[in-house]
Amino acid sequence: MAIRIDKAGLLQACKEIIETILFCLPNAYKGTVYRIGNPPELIAKQVTSGIIDEKRNAISWGIPERSRYAPPGKPWLEYRDESGRPLEAMAWCVEKQTSWTAENPENDRRSARVQMESPNEDSHHMEPVLIHKEDLYLGDKPYLEYPRNYKGETIWQNSDYIVVDVIKIHFRPNTIQINSPETKVIKKLSRVLGTELLSHQFRQQSVEAVRQLAEDKLHSCNILADSIRNAITKSGFIFSLIKLELEFLREQWETVLLRNSEKKGMKHEAVHALNKAATATGQNSDELGRALIAAQNRFLEIYPTPERGNNWISMQIEEKWKGLLDRHPLNEERTKQIHRSIDALKKSLYLGKDQDILENYNTMSGSLKKEWIDLIYKDADSVDFQHLDGLIRILEDPSLNLPYRSKSRKSLIRLKVLAEIMGQLEQNTNVVLKQVLKSHDNRIISNVVDREDL
Repeated sequence: MAIRIDKAGLLQACKEIIETILFCLPNAYKGTVYRIGNPPELIAKQVTSGIIDEKRNAISWGIPERSRYAPPGKPWLEYRDESGRPLEAMAWCVEKQTSWTAENPENDRRSARVQMESPNEDSHHMEPVLIHKEDLYLGDKPYLEYPRNYKGETIWQNSDYIVVDVIKIHFRPNTIQINSPETKVIKKLSRVLGTELLSHQFRQQSVEAVRQLAEDKLHSCNILADSIRNAITKSGFIFSLIKLELEFLREQWETVLLRNSEKKGMKHEAVHALNKAATATGQNSDELGRALIAAQNRFLEIYPTPERGNNWISMQIEEKWKGLLDRHPLNEERTKQIHRSIDALKKSLYLGKDQDILENYNTMSGSLKKEWIDLIYKDADSVDFQHLDGLIRILEDPSLNLPYRSKSRKSLIRLKVLAEIMGQLEQNTNVVLKQVLKSHDNRIISNVVDREDL
């Protein structure tokens, strides 16, 4: 089952994400979104395509007539990897659930140059839009028949995600690379698109459930409790996206702040020393040793708040080192060096708040800088709208010189709106449930269904 959304809502969401990417990335000039249908067919079909003009003021929309994925689309069996025919980037994105970047199409084995449709294929990046199965099915996953690849292996069966869309962005020649900042922006925005599609689905499911309530009040009360309330619980998913955006802000902030600091490499140096120490024990090939090195490398990719970061280091790194040293004791000096490296990891959590380093960042006023630090390093257990308002306000200030400041601000605005909708939906649902249980007046139901905020 793919995500359920009306055509108008889907088209609008896809156009907005293409528009955001094309206006944010100056080397991008064309964007396309493909819809991936229900398994096992997984029909890939173009939703819309936009090209920005040379002055980068306007975008023209449409679907090329010669596109291989123009409606009615192309089923999985026709684009999957298969011996004897050209490989397609679409197959990679759908099967592997990961992106594909064509830096140099002439040497790209999955380039459309080898296809009749596009002999002049240019540099591009394709990003799958992933949605967690639990979020899509609201905890009640149906039985689905997943397709097989050419080797006969079932795809997606052991994955927590499904691919609902694929975003393709075209770039000027020689301006895109694998894992470049542009690809990271597109990956982040693919999550935003997934969030928007889910919000449309939540809204449709909610309205459908309320209308069902009008037909059979008591029976529909149970439906609301089982379906709408399940949708409400996905507020936790929205909060997870907010936390992800906050982590991205901390990453940007610490990268900019430490650019010229002698402490810039503290985190990497500590992880390198710990990995070297783990390898020197001779146990890096057993399960505990591999898990320890993987956790230490993972720490390089995350930017938690100091409190959560200390807990993470204790559970994921210190505990594993304790187990490893219990099994394979080292001499006192080597053990002390390991503890010093772990302490350095913990100290790296506070670099973004280090007063000595902050004094050298003089593009912001002292009061604004303090407020910014308090906001991005604040620990929160639920959506805090005042917190979000503060972040959105400061992100509008050009003195905060972050590379993706504007993009992060837009993401937080959208997530805040989505959280407000979920909160209002919960409030309205509670009103409906109480009134239906007390009254037989159908007008109560129709008034809620007709409210604009649903």
